[in-house]
Amino acid sequence: MIYTTLLIIAIFQGMLLGLVILKSSLFNSRSNRYLACLLFTLSIKLLTQVFEIQHVFTSYPLLRFIDNIEWIFLIPAFLFLFIKNRTNTTGKSRLKNYWYFIPFAYSAVLNIVNDLDHVEGVYTIPESGITIISILGLIHLALAVTFIPFLLFYSYFTIKHLKDSKEKKWILIFLTIMSSVLFVWLISALAGLLLDYDISSTMSILALCATFIIHWTAYIGIYKYKLAKNKEAIYNFLNNDSAISYPNLQIVQNNTPQEHRESITADNLYFQKLELLCKDQHIYTDSTLNREKVAEKLGISPGYVSQIVNTITGDNFAHYINQYRVEAVKEMISDPEYENDTLLAIGLESGFTSKTTFYNAFKKVTGQTPNEYKNATK
Repeated sequence: MIYTTLLIIAIFQGMLLGLVILKSSLFNSRSNRYLACLLFTLSIKLLTQVFEIQHVFTSYPLLRFIDNIEWIFLIPAFLFLFIKNRTNTTGKSRLKNYWYFIPFAYSAVLNIVNDLDHVEGVYTIPESGITIISILGLIHLALAVTFIPFLLFYSYFTIKHLKDSKEKKWILIFLTIMSSVLFVWLISALAGLLLDYDISSTMSILALCATFIIHWTAYIGIYKYKLAKNKEAIYNFLNNDSAISYPNLQIVQNNTPQEHRESITADNLYFQKLELLCKDQHIYTDSTLNREKVAEKLGISPGYVSQIVNTITGDNFAHYINQYRVEAVKEMISDPEYENDTLLAIGLESGFTSKTTFYNAFKKVTGQTPNEYKNATK
């Protein structure tokens, strides 16, 4: 009973968390959408486990269609695409994203064809057809033992492109946990298939591991790190590590007049840290970013933030941040990965709050509207 309750809680949390990531502007990014799909897939796998425990498949045989589909093929695909889109490598791969889902599609069609015979009895596969199905089943097995490990190892290779060390650390841990679960599942499934070994207890343990993954993703990925771009908890976490990340920067805890008497030049340590926050941590993608938040991260007053930016760049704070956002938009427009996204969606993902703000800022920085720039780059 406790075991089933744990699974049901994880299913609910996984579904809810996936919907929040997809629908909320706080998590508006392509990589997070793949993470949401990964959570949905884990939730479906847990749901089939609950159905098995409660003997739902016996009462409702048609639900066997859901159970027999190999959802496991989706997990490495969504995991890899999540990591790939967290890095800047999306434009380097010529392989379209849908290719990663071909093994799942193949598996699903093969299982549905079988189930229409064995479960629903729509038709009876003749002996010649059974031979073909057996051959296709061997291909299915070959896909399982090659596709899943390959994509997991490829994900490890992709992680090296992450620039943020904190983000790289938690995603590496996340990938390692997911890889371990998938490899144990794969070995167990092969043992059950080839050696007629009872794998029910192993699958129960893996289901518990999946519940942990869902809970851990919610805590580490959202509340402690940077999936949600404007969560105060994220900035507090980063601020706690600021002295470690930038040991040469003396943080001013009290806003005294002394900070305004410093000679402000391009090598100002606070400005250097602000540049790093923009270039490495992409804080400009937070649509609610303002002087107060930046001041809190730097340990200085909002007025001093404006003074530094105005003196060194000759622009106000808003224009300084918008320049980074515009550059991000230009990169995405040139990236084939975003060719199906609207300009407005790209602008919002880069941190702009509305179409008007986006178009005005882009025009001010480049002298062109986003549409004009996109057409000129074709």
